Amino acid sequence: MNRKLLFYHTYGVEEYYLYDPETNALSGWLRTDGFLDVIEPIANWVSPRLGIRFDCETPLKLYRPDGQPFLSYSEIAQQAAQLSEQLEQEHQRAEQEHQRAEQEHQRAEREHRRAERLAEYLRSQGIDPDHL
Repeated sequence: MNRKLLFYHTYGVEEYYLYDPETNALSGWLRTDGFLDVIEPIANWVSPRLGIRFDCETPLKLYRPDGQPFLSYSEIAQQAAQLSEQLEQEHQRAEQEHQRAEQEHQRAEREHRRAERLAEYLRSQGIDPDHL
């Protein structure tokens, strides 16, 4: 890590953060007067470049500039699963609605054919169904 820090220092990196999830240890360095200086204290630190806040609770939480937390992978996966389930339910509802509409269309077609047969019967009896 020291070589990486030296590389970042040499090439003008403005901020550098190092997090160990096993110990929940967060360290940070900020370029000040041409040098990467240790950020102390780092708890609730707000990055001047990124605008994100580092909350050192266990586990580390990062907050966007608008104050909303960044989601963890498991939170994102859970949201994706919920959305997928909602989409599947919507698809099933749409399919049921389509089937209902198709059944209604078929019923209307049967009724239309029945009305045509009745009109034809009336005509065969000398009655004009259009003038009843």
